[in-house]
Amino acid sequence: MPPAGAPAAGTPPAQPQAGVPPRPPAPPAGVAAPSTVSGSAAATPPPGRTQNAPPTVAPAFRAAPTTTTPLPPAPRPPQRDLTPIAIGAGVVAGAVIGATIADLHSQRREAVEGGRTVYTEPDRIIIRDPGGQTYVRGNDLYRFRYGARDIRTDTVGGDTRTVVIRPDGSEIITVVSPDGRLLRRIRRDPRGREIVIIDNSYRDPQSIGGFYVDAPPPVVNIPYDRYIVDAQEASPDVIYQTMVAPPVQRIDRRYTLDEIRYSPNVRMQMPSIDVNTINFETGSWTIPPDQAAKLQSIADGLNRAIQANPRVVFLIEGHTDAVGNDVDNLSLSDRRAQSAAELLTQQFGVPAENLTSQGYGEQYLKEQTQGPSVINRRVTVRNITPLLNGGQASLPPPPPGTAPPR
Repeated sequence: MPPAGAPAAGTPPAQPQAGVPPRPPAPPAGVAAPSTVSGSAAATPPPGRTQNAPPTVAPAFRAAPTTTTPLPPAPRPPQRDLTPIAIGAGVVAGAVIGATIADLHSQRREAVEGGRTVYTEPDRIIIRDPGGQTYVRGNDLYRFRYGARDIRTDTVGGDTRTVVIRPDGSEIITVVSPDGRLLRRIRRDPRGREIVIIDNSYRDPQSIGGFYVDAPPPVVNIPYDRYIVDAQEASPDVIYQTMVAPPVQRIDRRYTLDEIRYSPNVRMQMPSIDVNTINFETGSWTIPPDQAAKLQSIADGLNRAIQANPRVVFLIEGHTDAVGNDVDNLSLSDRRAQSAAELLTQQFGVPAENLTSQGYGEQYLKEQTQGPSVINRRVTVRNITPLLNGGQASLPPPPPGTAPPR
């Protein structure tokens, strides 16, 4: 986000711009957000290694949400945005609706739904709970258009099935419930053999609203630079080993994709890689061409991991610094995460169905500053398969012709 100069003494606060919601109250000065990660000294980076520090959690996310109804789904892409895109014709961050985040202000709509404030943009929504938690929800289907031969959508028993047909005849099937919740994502090869990549049909009764798990912080006892890997310094082998590394502690149950997205202490049971080799223009989610090649080692690791286990799922996370308002930062970070996922598919051949993306705005800062911070403006890659599968991701994939349970 762009730097924001502090107003001079005696200067009245600036009035909010149209379409830009006010920032919620900041925590008391001098109160440091505790790390989400505890453990041995090995997991604590020494001074000067902030890039390997575990992120801290925004105050609102240190407690369970006060609104416990399910989160509303993201807008479904209109049919015009579910048309195939030929290989070689790039698209950035879903529907192309503006070059910068400022272009979205006039297109953003605000409403109150069930006690929450919901900001709707053409291709995603931002939700603010009364307790201060904020969430952004986009749609992965935009990314699946690239290189598709055909895309069709039908309704079966109330569920919506979107089938993306690839040139080789393989299909990616996404099944969504009537309330907009992802149920399953399946890859079907040309011979009809299926692999279930995401089975989201299970819900734990202890989950709050179906999207939040009130879990304690994970205990980390691996070296700090193997828990949060700096992509700029890591070798290709370390990057790959991090992508296939086990959880830092035993996984006690399966989690849904929403539980992983919106529960920091669940997500942080997995090591991660900070892709700090790419930089975005101020307020933009476009990855400049001269930055794209810097994703090569990340793409190589992803493709190697997917080849070893076709069911593996990686979460591409977007983060911003604390400059600007939280709604803008959530939208911007979500678009940046989607841009990185799209680029990995379009230029490096990483299968789109093995990736999912999510923006977190300024919620998980590594450098505790309200000012500009390169360390806080980052994209992170994390293997979430053990969380989705209840810790069974280390098992080999099923033999050809064997379909996992549906």
